[in-house]
Amino acid sequence: MIDVKDFVNYLKEIDIDFFCGVPDSQLSSFCDYVEENESNIIAANEGNAVAIASGYHLSTNNFPVVYLQNSGLGNIVNPVTSLTHKKVYSIPIVYVIGWRGQPGVHDEPQHKKQGEITLDLLELLDISYVVIDKDSTFDDLKNTFQNEFSDKLGNGESVAVVVSKGAFEKYKIPKSNKNTLTREKAIQTVSDYLNDDDMIVSTTGKSSRELFEYREAKNQGHGNDFLTVGSMGHSSSIALGIALNNPSKRIFCFDGDGAVLMHMGALALVGSKSPENFYHVMFNNSAHESVGGLPTIMADIDVTELLISCGYQKVFNAGNLEELRDVLPKFIESKGPVFLNVDVDISSRADLGRPTTTPIENKDDFMKKLQGE
Repeated sequence: MIDVKDFVNYLKEIDIDFFCGVPDSQLSSFCDYVEENESNIIAANEGNAVAIASGYHLSTNNFPVVYLQNSGLGNIVNPVTSLTHKKVYSIPIVYVIGWRGQPGVHDEPQHKKQGEITLDLLELLDISYVVIDKDSTFDDLKNTFQNEFSDKLGNGESVAVVVSKGAFEKYKIPKSNKNTLTREKAIQTVSDYLNDDDMIVSTTGKSSRELFEYREAKNQGHGNDFLTVGSMGHSSSIALGIALNNPSKRIFCFDGDGAVLMHMGALALVGSKSPENFYHVMFNNSAHESVGGLPTIMADIDVTELLISCGYQKVFNAGNLEELRDVLPKFIESKGPVFLNVDVDISSRADLGRPTTTPIENKDDFMKKLQGE
């Protein structure tokens, strides 16, 4: 295993001291260390991070670091191929990539395909890489930079450190906010106000897991819920597509603040299309809680002003359980698109399970329910 302090200090020795990216659970030690000790920007999405890093290089001629989960490779394909590639502006970047779904390593279904093609994608993008795992040493990684990566960076090419499970030694910083309501309790409370005809599209991460477990506990079945286990930031667009094609049903999107920020243009599209049956709930802990709890910038945003300017009819807010119970009837009785911001704690149960149905089973059950079967 590699001590992240050794890795980051070595990068600084060779004048690589700017960090930007989207947190990942596999990179949590690295992300926590740079957040606490270095110049670090947590970006809205991975493509955004590449663009910020490019601006840094243009300003300093130094090499920036962009960190991401391999699922975010899809978000960087455009800026890599049309901005940073050596055939365009030749902007060198050091990528640190968490390898979820690595072949031979157990992981969740949404990571399987991306895991299989991660190294192939890097090769297609002309990004040289090294894979580190629990048996790798700091000297191994240092030698790769000295013998290979330094020359490539100097020639305007990008390189990547692909991080397998357990490659970094543990490093963790405490995270908390002032909210008292847990996301799990908030999800349960909102769900209890809905009827059997209401459909839910829930976002990536622990929100979908908590909704699934609540349905299990109440023996309700899962046909009303589409669990967006991957595709972070796209739940509201999935819900929009469903709402526009099912105007007689109320469609609820259970979202997170990190996911909303990742593809914020979706908010303007929802407002523009203005489906009256669209109900958007954001469980807001101002953190990437599912991948370690580092902060988002949602606390810096006037959510009400943003949503109204995007075309939502009304915006409701709740900061605790009492306020949530008070505002829910007004929210649900309103004509959409409407938005409910629920401030929640950065926490989840240590024994929180994962869906026991496959994504295909979830899709089939949801479609049958949606079609009234």
